[in-house]
Amino acid sequence: MEIRRILVTGRLYDELAAFLPDKRPDKEYRFVAEEELKADDFAWADAYIGFRPAGPFSLASLRWVHSLGAGVDAFLWKREWKPDVLLTRTIGSFGEQIAEYCLSYLLRDAQCHDVYAWYQEQRQWKPVAPKRLGEQRIVIYGTGEIGRRIAETLRWFRVSPVGVSRSGRDTPPFSAVYRHDEAGEALARADWVIAALPLTEETHHLFDETFFSCLHNAGFINVGRGATVEEAALVGALENRNVRLAVLDVFEEEPLPPHSPLWGHPHVIITPHIAALTAAEDAARCLLDTLRRIETGEPLDNAVDVGRQY
Repeated sequence: MEIRRILVTGRLYDELAAFLPDKRPDKEYRFVAEEELKADDFAWADAYIGFRPAGPFSLASLRWVHSLGAGVDAFLWKREWKPDVLLTRTIGSFGEQIAEYCLSYLLRDAQCHDVYAWYQEQRQWKPVAPKRLGEQRIVIYGTGEIGRRIAETLRWFRVSPVGVSRSGRDTPPFSAVYRHDEAGEALARADWVIAALPLTEETHHLFDETFFSCLHNAGFINVGRGATVEEAALVGALENRNVRLAVLDVFEEEPLPPHSPLWGHPHVIITPHIAALTAAEDAARCLLDTLRRIETGEPLDNAVDVGRQY
């Protein structure tokens, strides 16, 4: 595949403009802010680089689309895709970042940080025994690159993480992996459930009232995609204590609207989609390697299966 004209947009466009032309001076570039994109830009380009479709986005003249993020639902969810357009995604340190994010909240809970903060405010000296992380039963939805990295990290703390996936296929480093329809027993015993799923037709609102009814005073972390969670069902699960604490980095509507009941809920922690951020260095490295592989015909380990939507 020949790629000659590359259109770059998104929040990293100016940083990529600083060195992409030096690395690949044989290409033509347009670096454009999302709000300034015009139809002419898409008609001109062979390749589109960005976090999401922006402006008058069109696949008509494109041969390659590259997501600067790990997720591609912005390009595929409820959209028709042109079958002869290659879609790739950025791979980098996302798994490591998300594993550290999850670990921080698991340890915060196990070490009773909120309890001791409250006792400090009350000037009370009341020892509470911390829980050992290795004694926690942790279920991870998603056994791909990110789910595996979370599981690998937890293994260092003697956790035996259980995975849930479409196939239920055994996948190291999980101690066991269940299909979605087999996970009921594992969920009933879970101290924590970590959601690390892409958004697809199958995963849309997967975490619904039926799912939450399987939990018994468990913690819930979502670092996948917001629309995998039915938010009204989560609020209900928090009220009836199926879920005792929800740590949410992603939401069906972002930014999370001010009227959302999640903002003021005492058992919800909200972060603004920062569990894994794309660094310009990672983005450039992956972009250039992907371009080289496209040109040489080498296998692409970051190509998206459009039919599966990830």
